[in-house]
Parts: sequence; structure tokens; C-alpha cells
Amino acid sequence: MARSNARPDLFMLGIMVFLIAFGILILASVSAPYSLEKFGTAFYFLRHQILFGLIPGLILAFFAFRIDLSRLKKWAPRLLLFNLILMVMVFLPVVGSGSGSAARWIYLGPFSFQPSELLKLTFILYLTSWLSSRTEKISPYKNNKEFGQTLFAFIVILIVVAALLYFQSHASTLAIILVISAIMYFSVNLPLWHSILMILIGVGGLFSLIKFAPYRANRFLVFLHPDTDPMGIGYQINQALIAIGSGGLAGLGLSMSTQKWGFLPQTISDSIFAIFSEETGFIGSIFLISLFLIFLWRGFRIAKDAKDRFSQLLSLGITSWIILQAFVNIGAMTGILPLTGVPLPFISYGGSALAIELVGAGLLLNVSKAQ
Repeated sequence: MARSNARPDLFMLGIMVFLIAFGILILASVSAPYSLEKFGTAFYFLRHQILFGLIPGLILAFFAFRIDLSRLKKWAPRLLLFNLILMVMVFLPVVGSGSGSAARWIYLGPFSFQPSELLKLTFILYLTSWLSSRTEKISPYKNNKEFGQTLFAFIVILIVVAALLYFQSHASTLAIILVISAIMYFSVNLPLWHSILMILIGVGGLFSLIKFAPYRANRFLVFLHPDTDPMGIGYQINQALIAIGSGGLAGLGLSMSTQKWGFLPQTISDSIFAIFSEETGFIGSIFLISLFLIFLWRGFRIAKDAKDRFSQLLSLGITSWIILQAFVNIGAMTGILPLTGVPLPFISYGGSALAIELVGAGLLLNVSKAQ
């Protein structure tokens, strides 16, 4: 463990506390009707989020804040390998959720875990370790044989990750990973042909996602023309827009949403921003978006001031991950982007996601304290 007494970025810490508090408050309001109907108590989902997401996440975030980043750099490939093993275990009937589109979870008694959420972080760690090691050893814009060989190894790993996510019907996670990889890759000074190759891989991957799953193309068409299938694929976005519009300037008030009473699907996960907008209005929505924008600013500032390449890339990757997910989710709910099923970081229901996001936040604060 690191023994530095330096303080973390207190501004960033404050933003994280606000986001976590907002998440608990919003979930308490949004989840009550569904929780009451399904479990006979208004607080089932809130309690689950705290016990299996917030508490373990804060404990892990503390260790992430204290860990020696140089050790983490060495462990990164092993952590990704361990995560890939967990991804395979999802398909095992003993501990996994079986085959088919529902194969996303590992069950250990009363506990469940979604390895694909951890994959976002372990892949960032692996890519950070690889890029920082390679770019410290090569000269800019030179055709380096060793780097070309490791690039091939990275592509193989990316293909394995893509295959596992594809068979788990987790295209949104794959798209997030591809975009984060591109952001991190283009942030370092590498040969042009490597960048072109990465663009081709990314475009090819996204095209394949649509080609082999036509419903994604249908989602995009409905995004362009929401009235095409108002009771089918277009139902969720139409109901989300109704919820946001109903909020007006100041909102209907906490717990006063009407859309959460069975009208809008996925109210506690993908659609939680729409319900939040309905209850807090334009003012509340702008405040929440502002928190994410400040997170973006402070995260990039931490990356800019990082003491070494690994810390810089790690900060960039984690910040890009959180912000990309936030604005993809908000963009989908406001009709700016197609629906993707991406949750809103720190806000949407999901213990695995919240715990892993808190670990990422802990690592970001770890980098900031060394500056």
C-alpha cells in the first residue's frame, strides 16, 4: 500500500459525494412503487443498492485509493485474465446464469455479480499498463517491431473480449470499451498506421454489432423516426420524453412522478434520468448534468497533472468511462442518441456497477493525491 500523506483532489471528492448522495436519493424515490409491488416493501431496491453496491464499493474504493499504482501496473494483465475467466464462468450452469441473452451473471448463494461491469475497469487498467509501457520505450512515429507485436497481442485480447460480450448480448459494454480504447490510444504519440488500424477495427466492430443483430438497426431507425413504432421499440423513448416534458422547470416534486407507475420501462436502471427529470424538472436535470461536467473537468485536470504516463492514462480512461456512460444514457433519454441500455453512473440501480464505479473513483483520487 502507498504511504503518501498527500491529500486527494477535494473538489473531485466533493463531486463524487454529491453524485453518490444523488443516486441514493433518486433511487429511493424512483424504486418505491416497483419495489412495493414486487416485494411488499418500498425499500427493497434501495436496501440492496446500499448493502451490495455502496458499502462494498466504498470499502474497495478505500483500498483503491491506498494502493501502490506501480504494483497495479504490474497486476493489470493478471486482473484482466481473471476477469475473462469470470466472463467464461457466466456460461457454466453451476455458478452462471446459463446460455442465451440472459447469460450475464455469476451466482454464489444469495450473492450475484456481473463480470462485464468489472471488465470496463480491468480493460482500462490493462490498456493503461500496455500503452504506458510501450510508449515509454519507443520513439514517436517510428515503425517499431516490438510495438507491432504487442499491438497484435492487444488485438487478439480485444477480439476475445468482443466475443464474450457478444455472446452475453452486451453490445453496449463493447461499444463503451471500444470508444474508451480509441480515446486512450489517440492520446499517446504513436505511429499513424497503428491509429488507422484501430479505427478500422472499431468501425468494423460496430458494423458487425448491427449486422448480426438486426434489432439494433431497428433501434437506430426508430431513433431517427420515433413515431415509426410507438408501441414497440419506440415506446420507451416516447414515454421518457413525456416524463422529461412533464417535469417542466422545477419538476413535480420528489416521489411525485406518474411515469414510474408502470408507464416507463426500466425506471430504476436505464430510464432513471427521465424520472429524475420529471420530479426535479429542468433545474434538477441541469444540476445533475453540471456535476458530470465538473467531474469531466477535474478528471482531465488530474490526468494532465499526473506524475507519470501510467497515472495519466489511468485518469483519462476512468474519466472517459464515467462521462461517456453518463452522456450516452442522458442522450438516449432525451432523444439525442439511440437507446443502448447503458446505465447512469452512480445513479442507476445495480450493485455490481456502483461498486466498480466507486473503485474507479478511488483510483482517480489515488492519482490526484500523488500530484
